[in-house]
Amino acid sequence: MSVPVVTVAQMREWEAATWATGQTEAAVIQRVGQWIAYRALQLTRPGDAILVLAGKGNNGNDARAAIGHLADRQVELLNVHSPDVIFARFAELLATRNFSLIIDGLFGIGLNRPLDDHWQQLVAAVNGCNIPVLAVDVPSGLNADTGEIFGAAIEAAITLTVGGPKAGMLAQAAWKYVGRLEVLDDVGLAPFPGGSEWQWTLPDDFRNFPPRRMAAGHKGSYGHLAVVAGSFGFHGAAVLAARGAQRAQPGLITVYPQPDVHPLVAVQLQSPMVDVWRPDVRLYDRATAVVIGPGLAAIDPPDDMRNVLRRLWRDSELPIIVDASALDWLTAQSGPRNAIRCLTPHPGEAARMLNSTADKVQADRPQALRELSRRYGNCHVVLKGHQTLVGRGDGEIFVNPSGNPHLAQGGSGDVLAGFIAGFLAQPELRVDPLKTIRYAVWRHGKAADELQALGKSWVVEDLIEEL
Repeated sequence: MSVPVVTVAQMREWEAATWATGQTEAAVIQRVGQWIAYRALQLTRPGDAILVLAGKGNNGNDARAAIGHLADRQVELLNVHSPDVIFARFAELLATRNFSLIIDGLFGIGLNRPLDDHWQQLVAAVNGCNIPVLAVDVPSGLNADTGEIFGAAIEAAITLTVGGPKAGMLAQAAWKYVGRLEVLDDVGLAPFPGGSEWQWTLPDDFRNFPPRRMAAGHKGSYGHLAVVAGSFGFHGAAVLAARGAQRAQPGLITVYPQPDVHPLVAVQLQSPMVDVWRPDVRLYDRATAVVIGPGLAAIDPPDDMRNVLRRLWRDSELPIIVDASALDWLTAQSGPRNAIRCLTPHPGEAARMLNSTADKVQADRPQALRELSRRYGNCHVVLKGHQTLVGRGDGEIFVNPSGNPHLAQGGSGDVLAGFIAGFLAQPELRVDPLKTIRYAVWRHGKAADELQALGKSWVVEDLIEEL
């Protein structure tokens, strides 16, 4: 199950509810320590040196609890109570040892005041040593509620947060310090006693999903996706969207590029059919879902293309997925009740749709998602970027944990749009469209993570293969 995004106060209530069940703080600390060690072992090799920086609070206890589980590693522990006293020893260790990883257990969510000059000097030294940092619960010096820093903060490569993400870690200002955010949800805490509009997606959310297909299923059982995409100079987007859709395995796919790039698209695709976009194409007669937008940047859309999209959005019972250039053609309107509508903007596209700026969108991503959804009939919105958000104008917003900065390549969004649409074309996967969309987003990011783990330079075509 997904886990809640919480404030510091909610985390304290969660802990209190846990201790009230008879669970002990010491047992949870030991479990956290095991998970820290497990991740540290993944990040290093036998014989590597690891430096553990442990403060006097529970974050320090968590970090110290990891040491006994770091087999085949050379571990150096620095108990840091006074940074001015320990600084010379820290500098000596850096000069004489070749550390592969630093575990940051200096401060946790209880920090509520600016760091003094000595602490800031130590933090600066950690940040300047060019050694990856694994932060425990929260990067030391970060305000877990706001994402601001207390004068200085550790710049972690990975943060292992306990229970659920703290709200401040999802703020744009915090990204530099948090690095990749991972959640330790299996540490012995009681069920969360409150509620949260933000939910952090976990892989277990998709256990036994998508559902198994019927033994007697045929291509007519799994839908027909129409892909309206591709214009001069951008025909590759149509190909990528179609190939992304193929990985979702709908029964049929027909691609409708602009006439001048039809041969270029058709020659690159085998199983998808390739027609030519015409204003009188009756998509709803053949398709069970429509995705429109990838690679249409080269055209100044005539009224007939804009009107087809707007009419589909307003009247069609089919799932409609709108991406890229076509996002600018929509007008604020609703579709039929219970019809599936999905927008997939990046922050710049969302800003244009909201008559705002990308900076303002990034400053409050949940609010931008809510506003977009409400403006376009409470549709589903996939607000792409670091920690992609999926949600609607009301209800829960889900934060996607998978993916990495190497997805920042032209074409990855086209693959995602096609992948989402390929699932939504299938009748059985429209029963819970939010879960289906979340799954597509998560698996798209997971494929990128699996490619990155291979240590090779990969391209978007590799992403499709990994899917």
